[in-house]
Amino acid sequence: MKINILTENIAGGKFQAEHGLSYLIEIDGEMILFDTGHTDVFLKNAAVLGFDIQRDVETVVLSHGHWDHGDGLQFLHDKKLITHPSAFENRYRKTDNSPIGLWMDKTEIRQKFQLIESKSPVQLTKNLWYLGEIPRMNDFESQTTTFSLGSGEEDFIADDSALVATVGNKLTIISGCAHSGICNICDYARKVTGINQIQTVIGGFHLKDQDQQTRKTLDYFRKNKIETLLPSHCTAFPAKVLFNESFDFPEVKSGMCFEF
Repeated sequence: MKINILTENIAGGKFQAEHGLSYLIEIDGEMILFDTGHTDVFLKNAAVLGFDIQRDVETVVLSHGHWDHGDGLQFLHDKKLITHPSAFENRYRKTDNSPIGLWMDKTEIRQKFQLIESKSPVQLTKNLWYLGEIPRMNDFESQTTTFSLGSGEEDFIADDSALVATVGNKLTIISGCAHSGICNICDYARKVTGINQIQTVIGGFHLKDQDQQTRKTLDYFRKNKIETLLPSHCTAFPAKVLFNESFDFPEVKSGMCFEF
């Protein structure tokens, strides 16, 4: 399996960057696009890597309905799009009521894509799954939220999901933003696949500070003997510094390719 980093917060070499995430996953002879960032940067970086996303990709997975993960969908069409039913909610930051949802609504999405909405896991290829809705099981993740829905209710981003791949009877967890909690995601991936050993965790962890949640997350990674840690996107520098005490990892940049 290969994970090509098309969009990330940090630029690598001749590649562009933006606040967003988009990964092109090559597995089982197929190409799956995981998120799109918020502009056409993912297409431009893919072209530099030798990929034509509109031509090469049939299936797109949207991790959750935030602009920095899904607004790039406007530059694609005629694809199968898999996401959670709540991905199209009107959602806002509590601090200033600024919108953070998707630019296109569900009606527009249905006109451009074959939309598949699922709360349950979906097997994408022989060795790759979309996890669907993540159960919030532990007592330290997803306990508060800085977001609200159009209805005024608190938005805990029920649609936040991830991918899991099986490689050599070990798991590679691929997270978009982990609003549901990266440890909750890992636990659910093990349940869905029936495989206990996690080799790699890559993507956004949505951890900002060296607080209790970040420390408990590090304890979880240590306890479960994660082999490779690749925090990126919405994982802030203070959290990365803490993780670096136990894990040696590169800064994930656009244009990079990880092979497992």
